[in-house]
Amino acid sequence: MDIKEIQSLIKFVAKSGASEVKLEMEDIKITIRTGDSSSTPETTIVQQIPMAQAPMAAVPAPVATEAPAQPAAPAAEDDSKYITIKSPIIGTFYRKPSPDKPSFVEVGQDINKGDVLCVIEAMKLFNDIESEVSGKVVKVLVDDSSPVEFDQPLFLVDPS
Repeated sequence: MDIKEIQSLIKFVAKSGASEVKLEMEDIKITIRTGDSSSTPETTIVQQIPMAQAPMAAVPAPVATEAPAQPAAPAAEDDSKYITIKSPIIGTFYRKPSPDKPSFVEVGQDINKGDVLCVIEAMKLFNDIESEVSGKVVKVLVDDSSPVEFDQPLFLVDPS
């Protein structure tokens, strides 16, 4: 598990309202605790579990969470007539089903309700993101292979 996946997990837990989440895998153990306003709002403990021959001393390693740079907001006067398709989950955004295949949709392409626009990988699962509207793709707002947040705008669609 890399640092970006850990940061995404921390953000997800913070937004969910859960007070504590523990995650144990083969070689890593993570505990995320969120508290009320009187205590520290977020505490994360990440421990590497030693291999079978190493002594069982686990050292907690603090994880610094840094807010990712937000992309500049699109021009409001031009984009107000478009429908924004947003990410329903946290994960990694992919425009193609595989590296050697063409993109699901291109700018200027007409789409119908139910068409697959992209896939988002979350926890090693690939989730098809389908269009909820028919129209023409005006803009792709996320780069291929980029991490996305819940409710982050992905596409602008002209419904006319």
